[in-house]
Amino acid sequence: MTAQRRPELAVLAALTLSLLTALGAEAATKTRTVIVLPYATGDLGRQEQWIGEGIAQVLTLGLVQMPALIQIDRERLKRLSRSDAWDDQAALAAARTVGADVAVYGEVRRAGADLSIVPRCVELRGERSERIALDPVVVADRTLMERLRGLPVAYARALKITLSESESARVQKWASPTTSQRAFEAFVRGQEAAYRGGQEGNDMAVELLGKAIEIDPQFVVAQYTLGAVHQNLGNRWKAAAQFRASTQLDPAYPEPYKALGDFFLTAPQRPFDQAIEAYGKALEIRPFFADAHVGLGDAKAAKGDVDGAVVAYQKALGFNPLNAKVHVSLGKLYYSEKGLYYESVQAYKKAIDLDGSFLDARMGLAEVYEDKGLYQEAIGEYRKVVEADSKNTGALYNLALVYEKVDAKESISLWERYIALAGPLPSEKDWVDVAKLHLRKLRNQQDKGH
Repeated sequence: MTAQRRPELAVLAALTLSLLTALGAEAATKTRTVIVLPYATGDLGRQEQWIGEGIAQVLTLGLVQMPALIQIDRERLKRLSRSDAWDDQAALAAARTVGADVAVYGEVRRAGADLSIVPRCVELRGERSERIALDPVVVADRTLMERLRGLPVAYARALKITLSESESARVQKWASPTTSQRAFEAFVRGQEAAYRGGQEGNDMAVELLGKAIEIDPQFVVAQYTLGAVHQNLGNRWKAAAQFRASTQLDPAYPEPYKALGDFFLTAPQRPFDQAIEAYGKALEIRPFFADAHVGLGDAKAAKGDVDGAVVAYQKALGFNPLNAKVHVSLGKLYYSEKGLYYESVQAYKKAIDLDGSFLDARMGLAEVYEDKGLYQEAIGEYRKVVEADSKNTGALYNLALVYEKVDAKESISLWERYIALAGPLPSEKDWVDVAKLHLRKLRNQQDKGH
């Protein structure tokens, strides 16, 4: 770990106090966590099955505009038992599993020439739950995009969330990101492919999202999403180009600015000022964008501005007290800035408690254990990451490195596995070269031992 400027004890005290203040202030604010589930489509033909996921995409884009709702990442659904139809019972179980206050779901039925969208949600209050049925939405032929735009607003009314006229307009704008149903279908199928992950899924997502953009070049959400998929594939510059393209198409969309901030924050040249500027633009558009506040805090911490990082993390927790990313950032700050091992470990464990599928938290915890010489503990956390994501090259690399200190034979096996996995990836070339050196050294030592 790279040591940075160490804060004074007063700054550290201010950090703890301000974060507790943020949590206390949030307790007085009525916010709810929500998980958005794909609509059931058992009544539809194969060619129309995508509509169930399409409604979930519309709701995700619309509800994120409401500060009263904190969306739980759809990625966490991967850890749930697969449900082909999110009915009342499955939705309630999903909400309890991920710790959501509200689950949004429903079904789509064929009614002659028309579609009937039947929206539902379930709200949890401790051990009790309340199911809410909204008015069905009838969709005539070629009116799907028009009819979907009002759905997030209908949910807001059902959940007793008050929206101003301008807020309602913004929600409906993003709930209808394109006027072309063909472009939207390609986008939805691309998202489904991206959710499957892996090289094949991401390659298919690139093809489908490219098709969506070809049909509607003004489809800003598709432009941004294509950038996110390129990022998953390790194509950093293609990703950045897509993020920039989406900001030019619509400067009022904050997600690509946040993504550019992440890009600058992790760039080898370390252009932290550009990262801060990008996060700032995202927050000008959506002041309650908690992840952008986290990114801003990370960028300021990287520059040595601990006070500025404190303020950003405080705001992130104020808007989303369940944001595991804040606690991961705190874990890094505690350890790298002050060498506070116990506080760092507790921050990482808090992040894991909030979101057990957040692998960055386990990676951070493992790195602290490794740095302190607690190799078995580090191995345990790295292994959990690899078990959850067998293609996580970072965890596999670190695991091989730690095993060099405790079991050379196992380390050789892990280096071979890492090289086979990462060898074809251009983004891993330098790391693969280093891994080959480690592997050669261990084999030489093994040969001499015999």
